[in-house]
Amino acid sequence: MKYIIANAMITILLLSCGSPETSYEAAVKSETEDHNAAEHHEERDVITLSPEQYQVAGIKMGSIEMKSLSATIKVNGVLDLPPKNLVSISTPLEGIVKSTEMLQGMRVQKGTIVATIQNTEFIQMQQDYLDLRSQLEFLKQELARQEELSRENVNSKKAVQKARSEYNSVNARLLGQRSRLSLLNINFKSLEAGNISRTFNLYAPITGYVTQVNTNTGAFASTTDMLFKIADTEHLHAELTVFEKDVPKLRIGQKVKFTLANEESERLATVFLIGREISKERTVQIHCHLDKEDGQLIPGMYLKAYVESGSKKVMALPEAAIVEFEGKKYVFVQQQPEHNGNKNTSEFKMKEVQTGVTENGFTEVSLLDTKENIVIKGSYDLLSKVKNAEEGEEHGH
Repeated sequence: MKYIIANAMITILLLSCGSPETSYEAAVKSETEDHNAAEHHEERDVITLSPEQYQVAGIKMGSIEMKSLSATIKVNGVLDLPPKNLVSISTPLEGIVKSTEMLQGMRVQKGTIVATIQNTEFIQMQQDYLDLRSQLEFLKQELARQEELSRENVNSKKAVQKARSEYNSVNARLLGQRSRLSLLNINFKSLEAGNISRTFNLYAPITGYVTQVNTNTGAFASTTDMLFKIADTEHLHAELTVFEKDVPKLRIGQKVKFTLANEESERLATVFLIGREISKERTVQIHCHLDKEDGQLIPGMYLKAYVESGSKKVMALPEAAIVEFEGKKYVFVQQQPEHNGNKNTSEFKMKEVQTGVTENGFTEVSLLDTKENIVIKGSYDLLSKVKNAEEGEEHGH
């Protein structure tokens, strides 16, 4: 029995002595793994190239330098038309649309018939015109007769004045009726020959494209209805929305670079007018003329624009030196030989930078040391190696 108890005590002592050693080893192992992981994380953005890889990648080195670049204001806007190039067509006299051939998107010439309207009142207006014209002819002859009698002292001056008054009154009514009929595009030569029309036509006042059709054959058209809209897209302009804080930087004549949705190439415009009213959103409208007209553009297209607001001296790099990775901008900086311990290889570390103005192939950058040796050609080859290394890690896990 004593022998069994002794053995049990020895076993307990041995186990208690072994526990600290096991915990220590686990701690050391954990610390080593954490250190290795940290080193691995630190080095994942460092690319090492052999002389052969360096040559194949076409690496070219350079450094940040001072450049005179144009400062720009980034704004949004739309393509718009001057009021004179956008016409709404309505009828001056209500009636039934007898016919129309208009379709949205059709190109029409100035003077094209866009709709024919029918109204019985139009018939009465023509009859009234002819009656007044006939009355005026009679009164004209009567006035001449009374003036002749007055010269012969046969009648009184009062009779002449009455004849002249009646003539002038009817003449005024005739002129008014003629003006009303003119609004309906009446053919007076045909009307005065006795041809009364049951319909009148609406004509396109400008050459352009039909952008809206709001009626159809048989529909009733009121004088307040907008039946058609025609846009002359030959003279589009860019209407930009600029925040209040940027307005002092604007000047008439400044150049504007803009791109439309789904377009990569830039178009040019010039600031023509600067608004004089600040909206509730604290913005001002800027009117810009396009440097090159394009009849294929459509009013209402959204655009992104950069307004050049003068030049400034900034630290810059060639555009090709800067790469984008995971939503941030980077450059590759060459490590000094003492960092890699191998003079036969070249090491490059990714370094995040902040970018600004881009012009003529150069981009403004910050967060860089002016003494650093930077990759200005071959950056995308280095970036692909970084991406490949990360993909390899993911597959390894």
